[in-house]
Amino acid sequence: MLAAGSIQQIKTEKSETAPAATFKPAPYDDKLVQLSEILGSLDFIRNLCERDSEPQWKAMMGQLLDSDAKDEPARREKLTAAYNRGYRTFSAIQTTCSAQLRTTAEQYRIEGATLATEITTRYGN
Repeated sequence: MLAAGSIQQIKTEKSETAPAATFKPAPYDDKLVQLSEILGSLDFIRNLCERDSEPQWKAMMGQLLDSDAKDEPARREKLTAAYNRGYRTFSAIQTTCSAQLRTTAEQYRIEGATLATEITTRYGN
């Protein structure tokens, strides 16, 4: 279950004012979808394991949507769906924090950082 103020709500608020546009995938969209899914997974893990920390992963996803899909509702929706899929995947099977889950989170952080570096190095910022 997503918390109030989820990415879905952010998407809805922003896309209501965005002009209709044809979805034209960027050459790095597959990597962005993968990164979005990782951010959603990390947000769930943070909520489960580190409740007192800042919601950095959701904020990063909001920044990604604003910078890379601001005026493209279909693209924004695709990235939001990937984020929510990552969140829901873990929420369906994890109910408590564990050492293994923390290790998984660290692996996802590394994978996400690698993807972000790849995207910016290869395609610019």
